[in-house]
Amino acid sequence: MSQKIQSIRGMEDVLPEASPLWEKFEDACRAVFEQYGYRNIRTPIVEMTALFVRGIGEVTDIVEKEMYVFEDRGGDSIALRPEATAGIVRSAIEHNFLYNGPMRVWTQGAMFRYERPQKGRQREFHQFDVEALGFEGPDVDAEQMVMLARLWKNLGLQGVELHVNSIGDAADRKAHRARLIEYFEKHAALLDEDAKRRLYTNPLRILDNTKTPAMQEMIEGAPRILDHLGEGAARHFEQLQSLLADAGIAFKVNPRLVRGLDYYNRTVFEFVASNIGAQSTIAGGGRYDGLFEQLGGKPTPACGFGMGIERVLLVLQASNVAAAYSPHAFVAHSGEGAARAAWRISESLRDAGLDVILGAGGSFKSQMKKADASGARYAVILGDAEVQQKKVTLKPLRESGEQRTLAIEEAIAQLR
Repeated sequence: MSQKIQSIRGMEDVLPEASPLWEKFEDACRAVFEQYGYRNIRTPIVEMTALFVRGIGEVTDIVEKEMYVFEDRGGDSIALRPEATAGIVRSAIEHNFLYNGPMRVWTQGAMFRYERPQKGRQREFHQFDVEALGFEGPDVDAEQMVMLARLWKNLGLQGVELHVNSIGDAADRKAHRARLIEYFEKHAALLDEDAKRRLYTNPLRILDNTKTPAMQEMIEGAPRILDHLGEGAARHFEQLQSLLADAGIAFKVNPRLVRGLDYYNRTVFEFVASNIGAQSTIAGGGRYDGLFEQLGGKPTPACGFGMGIERVLLVLQASNVAAAYSPHAFVAHSGEGAARAAWRISESLRDAGLDVILGAGGSFKSQMKKADASGARYAVILGDAEVQQKKVTLKPLRESGEQRTLAIEEAIAQLR
């Protein structure tokens, strides 16, 4: 016997029993995004490695340690996408699809990062990514947070909190970088190896260190960029907070929130869940007004976010939100004539827009067990008597009620 081949570590199957909750979440997302005018875009899973190095930043964990990078047969360095924003911006520049004005877009799909698999984040994980391209003011930043709050409400999610911050403009961050380096140099003995490595390349990321308890008190005392914002960034952040308040959206200003990618400026935000453990960010993003130029395009303001599907599903489960496959009918039959009739009647039911499972034969008793296990709301039963009468017997499976023998048109009306 040949040895079984198993899936790659960190790349998991989504089995049919789990799919209904995925589908429920995906349908809810698409419906809310459409309400706000966001349109679907689909970009390749594989891109040139340089896209992510230039877009995300050379001294980020993603580029330094986590990307899946390969040399293809033509000698080009290519990478499985670790996030979606850079690819969408590359597409916007390449196809010039902002020629007629700003655009709201979303995409959905698999992302890849080589890191230790953990609850809610595998090496292949799935995201919704939402981008507003060409919009300058804080209103679109607020719109995306309000849109997410609407999504959580529609889904019945509980225990989700919005954190916001501003990391200013380029000049603000340059001055803040110098202050951070000076501060961390004075506390060098407390820095772990990761922080020492980042001290002169990306000191802002040290603020995001939650893995080393001994550093936390020292980090709390570090200079805050919020105290040194330029006039434009400060006004943008004040207006954002006013818009959120006007919309009735509760939020917490978190001055240590920086996000993990270099392209952000001004607004950064995260939605944090309280009921799924340490890896608690389920959606996060912000403004990235300089990314178009970094990737060879014209200066273009933009704001967006990524939302981890696996993590949101954990919050849904913790909030007792469930979903199950529930077709309208399971067609059970007994007898050779009934088997042929069941085939025709199943197609008639589907022609009427109904979801139908056709029993695969076996004893009538075993078919009824399968009907009950299928999640179907009704069993449509066919035997010799029903075939002769050109009728079907309809038996409720999920609620009380008597089974009834009906003409096929009446059965369709009942199933609907």
